[in-house]
Amino acid sequence: MYIGLGIILLVAGLIFALDVITADIPNVDEGTLGTILIIAGVLAIVLSLLFAPPWRRDRVVHEDRPIR
Repeated sequence: MYIGLGIILLVAGLIFALDVITADIPNVDEGTLGTILIIAGVLAIVLSLLFAPPWRRDRVVHEDRPIR
């Protein structure tokens, strides 16, 4: 669920950290902002993979009904 959010944060962080787009944000260091976004993105992806509930995985349920 949060994998998509993690990927978006990771890409945004890489854009700021590698100066792909030059942004003039007053009182904000773009490199530091990029690093924070990269860490948040990686953390979101890792936590999403670690704490994915097992019931969300594929499971087949067979229901046995008595024949009348």
